[in-house]
Amino acid sequence: MAKYIDIEARNAIEAETLWEDRDLPKTVWGMLSRTADAHGARKAITYQLTSGPTDPVETLTWDELRRKTAQTANFFRSLGVGPTDKVAYLLPNANETIMTYFGGMVAGIVNPINPLLDPDQIAAILRETDAKVLVTLKAFPKTDVPQKAAEAVAKAPNVKHVVEVDLHRYLTGLKKFIVPLIRPKNPVSHNAKVHDFVAAIAAQPETLTFEDIQEDRVCTNFHTGGTTGMPKVAQHTNGGIIYNAWVVNRVLLEETSVAMCPLPMFHVFAAVIIMGGAMSSGAHIIFPTPAGYRGDGVFDNFWKLCERHKVTFLIGVPTAFAALMQRPVNADLSSLKMAFSGSAPLPVELFKRFEAAAGLTICEAYGLTEATCAVAANPPDGEKKVGSVGFPLPYTDVKILIGTSDGLRDCGTDEVGEICVSNPGVYVDNTYTEADKNVDLYHAYGNRDYLRTGDLGRIDEDGYLWITGRAKDLIIRGGHNIDPAEIEEALAGHKAVAMVGAIGQPDAHSGELPCAYVELVAGATVTTDELMDFAKSKIAERAAHPKHIEILDELPKTAVGKVFKPDLRRSAITRIYNAALSDAGVNASVAEVLEDKKRGLVARLSRSGEVDEAVVTTTLGSFTRPWEWAD
Repeated sequence: MAKYIDIEARNAIEAETLWEDRDLPKTVWGMLSRTADAHGARKAITYQLTSGPTDPVETLTWDELRRKTAQTANFFRSLGVGPTDKVAYLLPNANETIMTYFGGMVAGIVNPINPLLDPDQIAAILRETDAKVLVTLKAFPKTDVPQKAAEAVAKAPNVKHVVEVDLHRYLTGLKKFIVPLIRPKNPVSHNAKVHDFVAAIAAQPETLTFEDIQEDRVCTNFHTGGTTGMPKVAQHTNGGIIYNAWVVNRVLLEETSVAMCPLPMFHVFAAVIIMGGAMSSGAHIIFPTPAGYRGDGVFDNFWKLCERHKVTFLIGVPTAFAALMQRPVNADLSSLKMAFSGSAPLPVELFKRFEAAAGLTICEAYGLTEATCAVAANPPDGEKKVGSVGFPLPYTDVKILIGTSDGLRDCGTDEVGEICVSNPGVYVDNTYTEADKNVDLYHAYGNRDYLRTGDLGRIDEDGYLWITGRAKDLIIRGGHNIDPAEIEEALAGHKAVAMVGAIGQPDAHSGELPCAYVELVAGATVTTDELMDFAKSKIAERAAHPKHIEILDELPKTAVGKVFKPDLRRSAITRIYNAALSDAGVNASVAEVLEDKKRGLVARLSRSGEVDEAVVTTTLGSFTRPWEWAD
């Protein structure tokens, strides 16, 4: 069997047989059952509520997970959920979250929702998907998820049933007695019937009570990371989930793998890629704390947790790896083989520091919600080009396309264009639940339809894919997409503001942070502090609050009057890089920021005295934007 180590081996995997002729189950239940039959006694998921390296855990084997999934799916069917009905969940990580994810797909269509969204956005998603059931938390200390859920359901009358997960059952010792005494109140104004998750599931048979129809159908609704109004909702089919599960098994996870996954189960990275790959391979997945990397003590105890569970793979994003570098490696990591990174570009200097400190290589990959997820990955056992996202996965065709007066043109080697994708995970014509959002989302090229990703990139002479920018100007903060329009619309509402341009400024920890440049109405006066306070009062999501606001006499504009954002990015790069160099005591500054066709915007540095180039490399190597010397 060919191993995924280079582009030739990747092509050899495809040459084994056509995708549709592979001997694979047709449904998620079929794949879960096949793995449970083969690896029933092996550990599937381990969850711990708190982060201590000796704290209690709850583990489900693959056979237990299959039985729990059947019970969950049976319960949803008892509530009237059919193959086209939606089961939403607004949950932090827990074993019940995994059960809801799988049970929702088996019974109908599962709809994970980010608990960090505000109630109005949650309600909008519930209405858009026409969710019949919402699974969420019962009131619990230190979380506002139940309160958000209650408010959202009151604004989404289509939700007929609310199912509550009580984290109290995971507690031990004194906390188990104290929490019922301090449990917050959660008065509700909706008319949905409320159920207890554990009691409801326990009453159901451990085998499916309905037929698992062997046909492809939509089984998930994942919303995208947008923060303006209601995020778009992408649809995935059983076939797309099966493809992603199979390809992750073929490329990364094996039955003996143990993956540490402190990522949220409302995101495709954790749900589709990691849990899907485990479902295909029989691997063991560790979920530490409800909030994952955000959980209390997770970073401080991380290496000890890896030692405890004999982890072989770390799953993370650049911001998590940067935070881990601030903690000493204080555990036996001999079981670790590799770290797997996605969601945002990985700075080269961070890659080097992590590799040196942890003795691990980071394998970068690329995916997007609209393609179910997986698109490209560096080969775990082959050459990894730092900064690239590897080459397209088996059965995935990536084109770099440019529109011309004569129609579409496929770019040549290292030529930048829009990344367009065709693979079994792309639900062509129906990617989004809203039909109008599918207009112009695809390119017909050759005899295939390609999803337009909105990302700009190039393919090098070895077949590796490089992402060079965002065609849609999204700000990527630690892997989370922020629509600049939300910031622009908020600030434009101030009476003193005439025009706004919001961009992502470089950040050594998060990759990018939102910032804004404003042009004032003639004769108006306002301070940046006042604008900052105004923006915070108008922007619902904290992650989208601008970290810097600058007032310009006039914003740079195109010939048709649109804000010219490349000039704003140049300004931000210059400001951030100069501040970093000054703080490091380096006699250098940004002389200019130039556009490079292969690398995007590049900062060119000039010297004002003797310079320690190693310090410059360390200082600027933590940013994703490239730099070079002008002399």
